[in-house]
Amino acid sequence: MTTTLTKPPAPQDTPPPKRRRSMAKRAGGHLHAGPIAYIILALFTIGSLFPLVWTAIAASRDNQRLAETPPPFWFGGGLFDKLELAWENANMGEAMINTTLVAGTSAVTIVFLSTIAGFAFAKLRFRGRGALMLLVIGTMMVPPQLMIIPLYMMVAELGWTDQLQAVILPSLVNAFGVFFMRQYLIQALPDEIIEAARVDGASSWRVVWHIVFPAARPAMAVLGMLMFVQTWNDFLWPFLVLTQTGNPTVQVAVAGLGRGFTPDQSLIMAGALLGTLPLLVVFTIFGKQIVGGIMQGAVKG
Repeated sequence: MTTTLTKPPAPQDTPPPKRRRSMAKRAGGHLHAGPIAYIILALFTIGSLFPLVWTAIAASRDNQRLAETPPPFWFGGGLFDKLELAWENANMGEAMINTTLVAGTSAVTIVFLSTIAGFAFAKLRFRGRGALMLLVIGTMMVPPQLMIIPLYMMVAELGWTDQLQAVILPSLVNAFGVFFMRQYLIQALPDEIIEAARVDGASSWRVVWHIVFPAARPAMAVLGMLMFVQTWNDFLWPFLVLTQTGNPTVQVAVAGLGRGFTPDQSLIMAGALLGTLPLLVVFTIFGKQIVGGIMQGAVKG
């Protein structure tokens, strides 16, 4: 009788502990940055904060010290005096109220209209949708300087010079906002949800209010922030239709500080610093919510 010997199965190779930890990291474990990453991040942070810090340093000095070589790299003793003088000379209180009104109204309106238009271009089927979308994108390629003269003629004909509606109305619609919301809703809003709402008898406005707006909330937060900052920093058009003594915005008020045979550079820097502080406050308060909205939208997409 012949006995057949069966070779036992070879044991599976077990990776060493160091390799297992490396595989766990690649599988989604926590990755810790090394010292080089922290050094690079610190350098980028210092480089980003340096213009703001140097603006405050320049605001605390005088023209003679700013003209010297090397320029000052530390604060002087006149920062708060220059801030107070810039606040009074530039009518900064009224300018900030006007700019908040203009930027807030424009941002809210752009977000609202862009979300509705973006939903229509992303999910509704109608004749000429592609051509209309190309037309909207094409308006982004027109330089804004070409529209200044005809727009100013219209504002002057309506008698809106030196009035806030001359700045608010041209900024209520934004082609970039429509394109941005369309691209987001294509991925973040499934067609099945809209079809289910239609089956339940929901009207178009109810679909927009109860489905589109909640789904688009992260992108709406980002777009609102971008449009608020863009409108706050807008200079050319407000400078043409507004005056410093009438209804100035922050940028028009700061531009008024530079007039004169020998402009006080430290006073201009103080006005620029005052005009930047509200944006810093907005980013400090809402920065975490905005970043969280971006990450939530990325996960949904």
